[in-house]
Order: sequence, then structure tokens, then C-alpha cells
Amino acid sequence: MTPAAVLRHLAFAVGLALLSAAVVRAMIAARVLDRPDPRKVHTRDTPKGGGVGVVVAFLVGIAVLYRFAEFARLADPYFIGVIEASVAIAIVAFLDDLNDWKFTVKLAAQILAAVVAVVSGIYVVDYRVPYVGPLYIGWLAPPVTVLWLLFATNAMNFIDGLDGLAGGVALIAACFLAGIAAAHGGWFAYFAALLLVAGLAGFLPFNFPRARIFMGDVGSQFCGFTLAILAVVASRFDNVELSFLIVPMLLSGVLFDVAFTLVRRTLAGERLTEPHRGHLYQVAHRSGLPAVTVSLLHWGFAGFGGLCALLFLAVPTAAKPFIPLLTLVLQLCWLGYVARRARRAGFARWG
Repeated sequence: MTPAAVLRHLAFAVGLALLSAAVVRAMIAARVLDRPDPRKVHTRDTPKGGGVGVVVAFLVGIAVLYRFAEFARLADPYFIGVIEASVAIAIVAFLDDLNDWKFTVKLAAQILAAVVAVVSGIYVVDYRVPYVGPLYIGWLAPPVTVLWLLFATNAMNFIDGLDGLAGGVALIAACFLAGIAAAHGGWFAYFAALLLVAGLAGFLPFNFPRARIFMGDVGSQFCGFTLAILAVVASRFDNVELSFLIVPMLLSGVLFDVAFTLVRRTLAGERLTEPHRGHLYQVAHRSGLPAVTVSLLHWGFAGFGGLCALLFLAVPTAAKPFIPLLTLVLQLCWLGYVARRARRAGFARWG
């Protein structure tokens, strides 16, 4: 890619960021309010739905990509599938922000969006694994992809509980992914990640360090779903074994928190659909760690995941399986730190 092309893309991204910011300001004025309750951090009515700005910027950018950027298009069935699934998840999540639907209703809508993406052909049948070679999973590919899309979408949704946390993590992950995709000729992943960066850059100043508006489900679910889709796209990068691990490394802090919390609550016999305050980031905040600090730590986890992804791409094939373990080690250290704080704070139970 030429320097002139990079400048054009950055100028386009700046324009989309300004569009996102304008939509976010409109959503603040619309006063769709998130009311305080015992499991939430905020103590006053705060507008939500700021993620609409992210969605609008992304979809406008995708429309331009479809019309003019032939170099970065997927085949039409895949491309249209991405658009349809993204629009579906955004609409349903926004309606949830307005109506506060039950989790089962939200999950059904997420399954529908994931199925739309998979039916369009966005799934991976074979994975290139060092020491093993191509690993074909055949008919398991579509359901495995659906499960991944659901987990990543809800992980980002669950982590969106402190000012700037989810938005900052998604922004950093998308920045790294855009750079990695460009370096490996994954032009659709590059352009789509750049669009997500633009939308989040327009939103985040309104959400951090003190939120004037929350992202809402429309933002957190959309970001999680989009990054999950791009993880599937990244798994097809040419000549990169285990490339399906790039996005999980970028989102390692989010994915570990949610996976650990699900396992902990299951073993404790708690209902998984019941609201709680037992995520690691919530326990850390409840133990006295400032919200800004917790959010910045998670930004750091995303940055560390990005550096690990770059290292992962640089090392010989034989060493690749060990690089993702670095993100796991960091998360285990974080778990130990939060557990110590919880004990000192006298938490009998984390939820």
C-alpha cells in the first residue's frame, strides 16, 4: 500500500470519527437513559446508546467499501452476509437498550445474526496447526463458528460495566488488527477494522474518563460481534499458522474474565442468567480499585495482547503455539491480584 493510499484511508477514517461523534451527541440529546440499580456502578441517570455512533460510522464505511474499494471486498455472498448480520445484531441490541429484554430474547437474536453470517459462508473448515498440519473439522465448522460468535459478542457485552473499558479495549484491538491485516494482505479485515477504529474514536471521548453517555448493548454487542467476525476472516490469512488466535490474543483480558466467571459461577451452582457483580473487573472495582484504573489495566491487557500477536507473527512456526500462553500468564497474575484484594475486602462471595 502506498503512503498516499494510507493518507486517504486515514482521512476517510477521521471523517467517519467525526460522523460517529455527531451521532453520539445526538444520542446524548435523545436522553435514552440507563437508570442506576444495585449491580451498576453509576449513581445517576445517564444516557445510553452511544454505540449507535459506532454502528452508523461502520455501516457508512462499509457502504463506501462495497461501492468503491474493490481491492478490499470479499466475495459478494460473504460481504452481504457480514452486512446483514451486523445490521441485525445492531438493531436488536438497540431495541434491547430501549426495552431491556430478557437474556433469552437477546440470545435468540444473537443466534439468528450468527447463523446469517455462517450461512453466507463465513466459517473455517480447516486450521493450520504446527506439529499437526491442516486440521479439518468438516461439518463441525458452522456450529463451532456460531459458538465463537456468541461467546465473543456476549463477552464484550458483559465487560461493558465501567467507563471506557469495553470501548477502549475494542479500539486498541481494532488498531492492532488493522495493522496486522494490512501487513498480510487481508484487505477486508484491514478496512473493516479501520472502520471500527473510526467509530470508536468518535465515541470514546464521550465515555472516558467520566461517561456522558454509555455505549449500551448496541455498541458492546456490535463491537464484540464485528471483532468475532474479523477473527474468522483473520483465520484465513495466507501462510500464517494458527492465525485464528490473533483476535483472541487481542481480546485476552475480556475473554479470560468472562470464561473464568462462567466457570466459577457454574461450579458455585449459580444461575448463569441471573444478574451479578462477580466479574473480575467488577470485583477489583468493588474492592477499592478506581474505575479509571481498572479500565486502563484492561487497555493494557489489549495492548499486551497486540504485542503478543506481533511476536506470534514474527517467530518461527514451531514457537507459535507458545506465544498465546503469555497472555494467559498475565491473566492468571491478574486473577491472583484480584483474589487477594477480595480477601482483604472481606468478600464472602464475589457475586
